[in-house]
Amino acid sequence: MSYETLLALCLAIPAGGAALVALCHRWPNLREAVSLASAAALFLVVLSLSDDVLQGARPALRFGEMLPGLAIALELEPLGLLFALIASGLWFVSGVYSIGYMRGNDEAHQTRFFACFALAIAGAVGVALAGNLLTLYLFYEALTLVTYPLVTHHGDAEARRGGRTYLALLLLSSMLFLLPAMAITWWLGGTLDFTPGGILGGKISGGAAAGLLALYAFGIGKAALMPIHRWLPAAMVAPTPVSALLHAVAVVKAGVFSIVKVVVYVFGLDFGAEAFAWLPWVAGFTIVAASIVALRADNLKRRLAYSTVSQLSYVVLAAALLTPLSLVGAVLHIAAHAFGKITLFFAAGAVYTAAHKTEVSQLDGVGRRMPWTFAAFGIGALSMIGLPPAAGFVSKWYMISGALAAEHWMALGVIVASTLLNAGYFLPIVYRAFFKEGNAETHGEAPLSMVAALVTTAALTIVMFFWADLPLALARSLL
Repeated sequence: MSYETLLALCLAIPAGGAALVALCHRWPNLREAVSLASAAALFLVVLSLSDDVLQGARPALRFGEMLPGLAIALELEPLGLLFALIASGLWFVSGVYSIGYMRGNDEAHQTRFFACFALAIAGAVGVALAGNLLTLYLFYEALTLVTYPLVTHHGDAEARRGGRTYLALLLLSSMLFLLPAMAITWWLGGTLDFTPGGILGGKISGGAAAGLLALYAFGIGKAALMPIHRWLPAAMVAPTPVSALLHAVAVVKAGVFSIVKVVVYVFGLDFGAEAFAWLPWVAGFTIVAASIVALRADNLKRRLAYSTVSQLSYVVLAAALLTPLSLVGAVLHIAAHAFGKITLFFAAGAVYTAAHKTEVSQLDGVGRRMPWTFAAFGIGALSMIGLPPAAGFVSKWYMISGALAAEHWMALGVIVASTLLNAGYFLPIVYRAFFKEGNAETHGEAPLSMVAALVTTAALTIVMFFWADLPLALARSLL
């Protein structure tokens, strides 16, 4: 097949899968088989492009121009390939998990759930394949809209309130900040195409460059820099598979992916460091402040939500240092966080399904009855802390190396301090589950499909520690 056909299939498969899921609403088994088959097909198509991209090819597809010089265009480069592989691969695992969760909790509107999930993957893959800022913006906004029904899935007052916060913050931030940033970039550079080395080199500097960077950093609200972060904990009213989608597979990954794309292809790594001087401080504050909130949260999903806010800013912090090592760390952490955090949310959903527990203080002794679930949770926690043998150790190693290379002692201090905070809010959960006596009323593990999914993602977290060749090769291709 031609590159153009393969890129078109990357969007057509999840969009078509959503349509077929909707048509199969009367036949749940067929509906779910279609969802899984679509996920597998998408992953294989993306994977088929990997070797060529690693060898320097840049598959591209243009759909036409909205204005002269402003085309809707797809182009697959190394960072986009990594994001597309994560989104498509974890779609299949999330689909297996979701079958057990939705049936185990007798959730309503399951057809709508699976259809919107597929559309969310289509939006995420569109962001991954975007060849310019215009295309990225269109898919970025589409991703917000198609995930809104997932956030408000339960339809009660709390879900609607959370959905309003989710929608308002993400849409307003992108329209008020990201759109003007794109317009300024077009005015200065004459293009919105992602360009190796950057668009803006020599065209803007000093305070004006810092201001433009601020428009991008806060306009990409899905990266959840404080204070544009409240949408993320508000979205925890959704079912746990949706939380996993938001935090590990699509939405937040679209945010930090977009930040890294802007740093590499709009500003460029050789851009003046003075324009970026403020961003590590904002990211560092977000890392520490969110970790402190997580440390005090008793609700398990809230603790994981603020952990995500903190972990996302590791990527922003590392990218803002503008060193080759820190950029590699940022890219690796996109993958490491995906595997580790989806494992943690899968475990939280399994606990809710099997034991109906939602608070950390309720987990005493639960690990003895759910050993597979909490062993996987422990592996995910190790990755978020940054300890071996989990993927988070690899990404943090490069971040620390990048901070040392830049002699950015604040960044180094933030990484060390937040690592201790991560241990402070994750390890007590594992300790409670396995070593404290409790009266947990559960007969054992969650449904097999849920356990199989969370064990798989935990295994991937370990595999990436020992075999990080592909993400490393993709990250180094950006330099």
